[in-house]
Amino acid sequence: MVKKFYAHSLEGQPPDKWQPLEDHLKNVAEMARDFAKPFGGEQWAYLAGLWHDLGKYADTFQAKLYVENGFESHIETRPGKVVHSEAGGHLATAKGWNGADRILSWLIMGHHAGLTDYFTDEIGAKALEPKMRNSIHSEQILKNVPEIIANQAMPNQAIPPGADPAFFIRMLFSCVVDADFLDTETFMNKAKAGLRNREYPPMQFLLESFDEFMMRLCSKAKPSPVNKTRAEILKQCRHAAESKPDVFSLTVPTGGGKTLSSLAFALRHAVKYEKNRIIYVIPYTSIIEQTANVFRQIPGFEDVVIEHHSNVAETDEDKETARNRLAAENWDAPLIVTTSVQFFESLYACKTSRCRKLHNIVNSVVIFDEAQCLPPEYLRPSVFAIRELFRHYHVTPVLCTATQPVLTQTKEFDFNFREGFESVTEIVKSPGQLAERLKRVKTQLYRNDLTPVDLPEIAESIQAEEEAVLCIVNRKEDTRSLARLLPTEKTFHLSTNMCAEHRSNTLEKIKNRLINYTSPFFVISTSLVEAGVDIDFPVVYRALAGLDSIAQAAGRCNREGRLPTFGRTIIFVPKDQPRDSR
Repeated sequence: MVKKFYAHSLEGQPPDKWQPLEDHLKNVAEMARDFAKPFGGEQWAYLAGLWHDLGKYADTFQAKLYVENGFESHIETRPGKVVHSEAGGHLATAKGWNGADRILSWLIMGHHAGLTDYFTDEIGAKALEPKMRNSIHSEQILKNVPEIIANQAMPNQAIPPGADPAFFIRMLFSCVVDADFLDTETFMNKAKAGLRNREYPPMQFLLESFDEFMMRLCSKAKPSPVNKTRAEILKQCRHAAESKPDVFSLTVPTGGGKTLSSLAFALRHAVKYEKNRIIYVIPYTSIIEQTANVFRQIPGFEDVVIEHHSNVAETDEDKETARNRLAAENWDAPLIVTTSVQFFESLYACKTSRCRKLHNIVNSVVIFDEAQCLPPEYLRPSVFAIRELFRHYHVTPVLCTATQPVLTQTKEFDFNFREGFESVTEIVKSPGQLAERLKRVKTQLYRNDLTPVDLPEIAESIQAEEEAVLCIVNRKEDTRSLARLLPTEKTFHLSTNMCAEHRSNTLEKIKNRLINYTSPFFVISTSLVEAGVDIDFPVVYRALAGLDSIAQAAGRCNREGRLPTFGRTIIFVPKDQPRDSR
């Protein structure tokens, strides 16, 4: 009688209802292979998937399954702690596949604990090298492995020329761990798997729905210079979407409608070049919530937009919300809206939960909204990751902002950026002329100089405007202090000290108040309202900051161009202004 080996048991069910180990290995191998095929890693992913759970051929693991489910195991070995993630790596090492054994060991030995350093210098016994060397526990296990599983050829696929090996291995790792998660879920929780596996509408349908929505939106827009310019930007984005994949920039002045125009580009480009999904990478959660809500207003988009950030509530148990939470685990949805932190940290992560979604970035359009907010101290690794995705993983990046940073290769006496892009293709023609046409604000210094002023004086000046006024300061403590100096019933306070829901509710109240206000009111905020938040004030005060911050603040002033004259943005220097802002 042939001994049977199982991968997973079901509580309260006899062994003939359990998942055979060979079935699980083959399922994971085939799924991982399909995930890795678009970037040329299918042989590696298949073999790593086939061998990832060879440790479950251990008598101790099988005994553990029987005992935990109340069955007699008929195995003399006493069950205890079983490490089943190492035998596959040891098999690769035993075959003498120098180099290949290390890659496979990273993928297999890390599929539960995560990727780890090779040498022991910093992490000791947790490193890969001692695990690969210590194969004594796997020798008996590997005798139980069927020949059809064990007798495999070494992958003959090289890492793509010029590709970063660590990046390639992390992508393969994503394919294996996501395949393992999905096959296990399919067997263990069919209801959950069924919820996940419902089909999303194709990209062509989303494009057609979007075009219909934009046609209705444009037909209702009142004729104005701002709306005319927005229509031209939209037209240029649609035209540029037909261009072959490249690193693109979309340089549109604040208020130019870049959120919907960038989506027009992304959808059309995705259909033309058969991209799998669109990913929006945004620096602030306040912008994410606003952007996701804009997309959900498009008919047909209600259930395809997945928000993945720290502020997404997980208390709503309705089925669509549950499905969205599942899609957020591996980004298997047509439209993802996430943070810069989530995106870039995942690309450099080691944990399985953070890495499993990476293979779904492959062959996508990625919009980096407010690209000027990429932190300078992480600019090199961020640009390196974007460049790697473009060169080797069929990603079309779009750097979207009103104040485009220099991200091309640059060599100046004070700035050497060799890691930058070789070139960036601008989507709109003559961004400078666009900025001139959309000029609706004049910026001036408070009292025409940079003499530091007390906050009480600024509070008096704000009230003297007899208008709706937005005031942006650099520190959360200044928002509190300045708000206390203004009439409570007329003042809104915004800062990142507020929880996400409170902040969103306050922003909604401010937007509603702006629609038909008849008396002055005041909003005191940190820089969280600067980039991407769709509010429109006739007067904006801004504490002295960098030019990009001042430009973004001015973008909240006369945003729709409704004033008969220019809006006013007033720059002032608080007396206790942080030194690096002076």
